[in-house]
Amino acid sequence: MNPLAIREDFPIFQEKINGHPLVYLDNAATSQKPRQVLDVLRRYYESENSNVHRGVHTLGTRATEAYEGAREKVARFINAPSPYQVVFTRGTTESINMVAHGYARAHLQPGDEIVLPPSEHHSNLIPWQQAARATGATLRYLPLQEDGSIRLDDVEAAVTDRTKVVAIAHVSNVLGTVNPVREMAAIAHRHGAVIVVDGAQSVPHMPTDVQDLDCDFLAFSGHKMLGPTGIGVLYGKPSLLAEMEPTYFGGEMIDIVELHESTWKEAPWKFEGGTPIIAGAIGLGAAIDYLSNIGMEEIAKHDAHLADLTVQRLAEIEGVTVYGPGPGKPRAGLVTFNLDGVHPHDVATVLDAAGVAVRAGHHCAQPLMRILHVGATARASFYLYNTEDDVDAFVAALKQAKEFFGHAIG
Repeated sequence: MNPLAIREDFPIFQEKINGHPLVYLDNAATSQKPRQVLDVLRRYYESENSNVHRGVHTLGTRATEAYEGAREKVARFINAPSPYQVVFTRGTTESINMVAHGYARAHLQPGDEIVLPPSEHHSNLIPWQQAARATGATLRYLPLQEDGSIRLDDVEAAVTDRTKVVAIAHVSNVLGTVNPVREMAAIAHRHGAVIVVDGAQSVPHMPTDVQDLDCDFLAFSGHKMLGPTGIGVLYGKPSLLAEMEPTYFGGEMIDIVELHESTWKEAPWKFEGGTPIIAGAIGLGAAIDYLSNIGMEEIAKHDAHLADLTVQRLAEIEGVTVYGPGPGKPRAGLVTFNLDGVHPHDVATVLDAAGVAVRAGHHCAQPLMRILHVGATARASFYLYNTEDDVDAFVAALKQAKEFFGHAIG
């Protein structure tokens, strides 16, 4: 892959930020969009715009074919056995909430346990808090190693016959650790539990095979993988989707409606009430085409290389603390750090003055921040259009920030 050639497909890289070329290192929050996706969205609205499924006219047929075609692309991308296991949602957050409300609340009871690490994004923690509160189940947290990784021995000890749900991010959005999902799924299944995987940081950046992982549910978002905002995916095994209750009602999800009772269609349509996110799904399909043409293996290697290079470069700067795996250890394409004595928001502001965009805050992981004994961190995250020059620009800007705040503090 050639990141410089890839950048030519992204109009936003023509932008100047405070007089500097844009160095975009906030990909864990959202990715930029190539012309190939923007053109598909424009074409849909200009020549295919119609509601789906219910219309028999030409535009309705075009829209339905494009929408359901996107579902088939998603299924192939994650190696789902059937496109009917792909539910379109508004994003990772909604997907996980649907499982917590539509599946977990119907299956949990007092004495049952939900197992998860304290490092989870709030979107994969709060829904389980609410499900536990509603059912009388208990949350049980896995211990973290110093670098944020999870030991399988600890998973074996935590998951018992009382466990009904294991919830885990495939990749931590703060630490960049890659969790052993396949092995955790095997442990969960031995005890009759289901495993719910937050794939928000993994599906956009590495090959994802739901059959190989043997996950029961997988959630991810389109906007983090070159697609539009407002579109996401919930993958589920057929028997579990059949057991799940819809979380909202009306429109396309119904089968038969009587005055006092109604029945629902089969999955995935029973979860897609009302007018679905048509343009978003079609745009996600175009994003998948783009990523597939490059190759997810190549993207994974590229992102990990830039992250490892960044960890090495930051280790050379006195006063910088890097969280997560150390130099040379496996890490996904993001690096979270702090500059001693300086709030991350201030660091990010100075970096922005040099055209470098990073994220600063608690990254929707406040319990993890407490474990790290910090209120917030800064985070640089990479994608297929980033280059080693971007790393150089980031490190140079961080050194300038250190010098600036050193003078200011002094």
